[in-house]
Amino acid sequence: MTSLHPRGEAPLPTTTVKWRFPAIHPEGMKFGAIAFGLTLLLTLVSKVLFWPMLGVTAWVFTFFRDPIRATPVGEELIVAPADGLVTMIQRVPVPRELASELGAAPLVRVSIFMSVFDVHINRTPIAGTIRQVVYISGKFLNADLDKASEENERQHFVVEGYDGRKIGFTQIAGLVARRIVGFVKVGDMVAVGQRVGLIRFGSRVDVYLPDDCVPQVALGQRSIAGETVIGRVGGVPVAAITQ
Repeated sequence: MTSLHPRGEAPLPTTTVKWRFPAIHPEGMKFGAIAFGLTLLLTLVSKVLFWPMLGVTAWVFTFFRDPIRATPVGEELIVAPADGLVTMIQRVPVPRELASELGAAPLVRVSIFMSVFDVHINRTPIAGTIRQVVYISGKFLNADLDKASEENERQHFVVEGYDGRKIGFTQIAGLVARRIVGFVKVGDMVAVGQRVGLIRFGSRVDVYLPDDCVPQVALGQRSIAGETVIGRVGGVPVAAITQ
């Protein structure tokens, strides 16, 4: 029989968690193999190139690392879909590709910029059903620019939660990124924090929060995909807390 805390609460778990080296996503194995092959080939030309190329190979494998994430529990929570820097929080018009699901009224957009050193596996902000996936080819402008949301190569998602609330988010390619890869399709059921895609080599992810969801991050904050709470239904704005 499990004993309870004096206040009647369940005891804290006693199992310990140990750090382990992040796995490499299968999408990155071929690129790592190509980089390693080039390392061996160039070493035949000049041994001086071995160490620099070995460093490049290590970086390629590191880019595709896929660490395990501990996702917070709470139906009112919206978690970050990407690792990176929160660069913009502003109310903007909804992309026309998402208007049929999210409506035409402007929504608060949280933009997360991923450098080439960040984890690039993207995750769903809430649990539910994928209602829309739209891929659009486009330019490869600096993902930090506001117009990248409308002109760059991108892929939109809409996931509908079990309470009927819909969250839209968009993968946006950047200067270096040249390929957006999706793991889910319309009709798929996803758990909060589940992997839904990746963007190769630097990019950005935008999240569109419904009006009843308040941002829980600040400009300049770093987010962790599947862990950082970026929005909360009926929450208190971060700005009101930090003033």
